[in-house]
Amino acid sequence: MAKDNKKPKDKKPKFSPYWVYGALIALFLGFQLFSGDSYEGGNTITPQDFFNYLKEGDVARVNIVKNTRVAKVYLTPEAQTKEIHKGSKPQSIIPSATELPNYKFEFGDLQNFENEVNLIIKDLPSKPKPKVTFDTETNELGNLLMGILPFILLIGVWIFIMRRMSGGAGGGAGGQIFNIGKSKAKLFDEKTEVKTTFKDVAGLEGAKEEVQEIVDFLKFPEKYTTLGGKIPKGALLVGPPGTGKTLLAKAVAGEAKVPFFSLSGSDFVEMFVGVGASRVRDLFKQAKEKSPSIIFIDEIDAIGRARGKNAMSGSNDERENTLNQLLTEMDGFGTNTNVIVIAATNRADILDKALMRAGRFDRQIFVDLPDVREREEIFEVHLRPLKKAENLDLDFLSKQTPGFSGADIANVCNEAALIAARNNKKAVDKQDFLDAVDRIIGGLEKKNKIITPSEKKAVAYHEAGHATVSWMLEHAAPLVKVTIVPRGRSLGAAWYLPEERLIVRPEQMLDEMCAALGGRAAEKVIFNKISTGALSDLEKVTKQARAMVTIYGLSDQIGNLTYYDSGQSDHGFTKPYSEETAVLIDKEISKIIEEQYQRAIKLLEENKDKLTELAEVLLEKEVIFKDNLEKIFGKRAFLKEEAITSKSAINNTEEEA
Repeated sequence: MAKDNKKPKDKKPKFSPYWVYGALIALFLGFQLFSGDSYEGGNTITPQDFFNYLKEGDVARVNIVKNTRVAKVYLTPEAQTKEIHKGSKPQSIIPSATELPNYKFEFGDLQNFENEVNLIIKDLPSKPKPKVTFDTETNELGNLLMGILPFILLIGVWIFIMRRMSGGAGGGAGGQIFNIGKSKAKLFDEKTEVKTTFKDVAGLEGAKEEVQEIVDFLKFPEKYTTLGGKIPKGALLVGPPGTGKTLLAKAVAGEAKVPFFSLSGSDFVEMFVGVGASRVRDLFKQAKEKSPSIIFIDEIDAIGRARGKNAMSGSNDERENTLNQLLTEMDGFGTNTNVIVIAATNRADILDKALMRAGRFDRQIFVDLPDVREREEIFEVHLRPLKKAENLDLDFLSKQTPGFSGADIANVCNEAALIAARNNKKAVDKQDFLDAVDRIIGGLEKKNKIITPSEKKAVAYHEAGHATVSWMLEHAAPLVKVTIVPRGRSLGAAWYLPEERLIVRPEQMLDEMCAALGGRAAEKVIFNKISTGALSDLEKVTKQARAMVTIYGLSDQIGNLTYYDSGQSDHGFTKPYSEETAVLIDKEISKIIEEQYQRAIKLLEENKDKLTELAEVLLEKEVIFKDNLEKIFGKRAFLKEEAITSKSAINNTEEEA
């Protein structure tokens, strides 16, 4: 019964000031409509008809309205009984106390019309002659409404603007110019259905545990406060793009049964002065009103960049004012502890130190790239909606995607499904996933690219050189396949499966550099010429050699020094070393690269016949795999050490420019 009583109340329309405006307009239009001549009776006739009726003696009276040039004709009682005037009986929707005319018509010039009427009346017999009267019509109420209508419109516009400025009905937070200081945060609460939960977050066990504890803080605060502990005020999710920081926040919104405010750091940025700080105040005001609650700020580096770094912006920078307000709200003089702030960024190095300190962001949760085990779990999540083959090996897929983030794996699964559908398959199989990895890393296959036979031969020997050198070296990454099919910007590529290492030793880096230079070395050994095809190889080895010398302190000449400063993103126009040291660094880099280049040439000259055989197979098949190398070189002599724990590494794919 209670529910039935509530329903009629909910269905009642709410009062709106627009009803008053509509009623006034309808009243004005209605008065104008009903006060018009169309409801005053009288059939419309022509002036010639009137003159004929006048000559016949049927007209008792003529009322001439000067300002509208309309003549109203009233017939005699005898004339109204005639057959010709049967339809002239006046009728009106609105009852009228005055006599209504039988006919009416418009005339031209008043003087000519009056003269014509007088001539006809003068020629009529001596019986009672028609009366001619003159009148001027005015619409008093209409004139009054027309006079006050501008004032009504001005008052209505003023009320409308005042309501918008005060955030009243129809204002909408942040939607209009007068609500620009309102927060743009989207609220998720028990009324909002958020389907993402912690079950949908694969891997990220440590990060998930930290975030779950924050949700537990808000659900059962007594569990922690009874021991004297305080609820954390904030948690900062830090990690590379695509690792699942925003996904974790979505899971928090789905799991936490408290109000969850979600917005981006760029939502505070506006061209108007003071808007960012105003939005921060409004956001925390809403959160405190609904506390306990959670605020999630994605890409917080948009407003949290370190202050004072940009000298061109001046001291009164709008972004700095927004950051100052955020710092005050998170941990200021009158801070409410029932609001937890979760933020995400992949540029933690540029954030302000005051924002990063304990008391504002008590916890910094690093969300790293997934390792082999975590990638397998992520594949399980993204393979759920796919119709996959029964014999699909998830362990194989996870090993084929080193360095892939969660977003990359989701893209691989989607791309594999599209490739399977393109080939009219009933299920997504292993080959579709391998093709998807090739498509994402290497780019789109260019089947119609025109390559001359000499260029194709050079590319084949180049890629065969990579494969040969990497097969001969102990610490080089094991080969997966070699192709001379153009993809993206490359003419050919050698695909490797790098070992996921926690630390890298000098001999491992040198072997990788030597394998990368194997392509150019093969061109030198076979053709005694080199080409521009080794651009990506040279770029990679130069970066590795520079890192060995200037970052990791792996050069005997430079010693145990590093010129890398993790607290400074760049050095501007200055270098952290002298000119003499710069010359020494350049010499060391060149020495390391040349030594590995000569080492690659020596290896290829010793195995020139096998290199040629491999290149011929590659020219014939265009794509070769590990099995083809084993037929030519035999089993690889080096067994990799089994890793106790694994960590993601960047996919070491060699592509040609």
